[in-house]
Amino acid sequence: MIHLLLPYAVAAALVGIGTYGVLARRNAVLVLIGIELMLAGAGLLLVTAGAVGGDRWQAGNVLTLFIITIAAAEVVLALAVIVAVFRRRDNIDISITTALPASAPAAAETGDPR
Repeated sequence: MIHLLLPYAVAAALVGIGTYGVLARRNAVLVLIGIELMLAGAGLLLVTAGAVGGDRWQAGNVLTLFIITIAAAEVVLALAVIVAVFRRRDNIDISITTALPASAPAAAETGDPR
């Protein structure tokens, strides 16, 4: 049986560093890296918890695979949005990109029946 203090401490450190990165940074890429660190900490915690109980179905490992898949999709979408914002405003500072521009067309103006 593995000693469980080290994986739990590393998972807590990853989540803590990721939380600091999300709350303290204004650069969108650094915020995205912080979110990924938090997801890595959650995955490590799930794998460690699955190893403790002797899980027959390996639920911790399966959930970690789902976390990795969701994290990969999140990175792709977030980087696409970051590139689009950078092309439009030449800046990826989160504090100035909180609202949609007033020139964005609404559904009623475009004739979209939805």
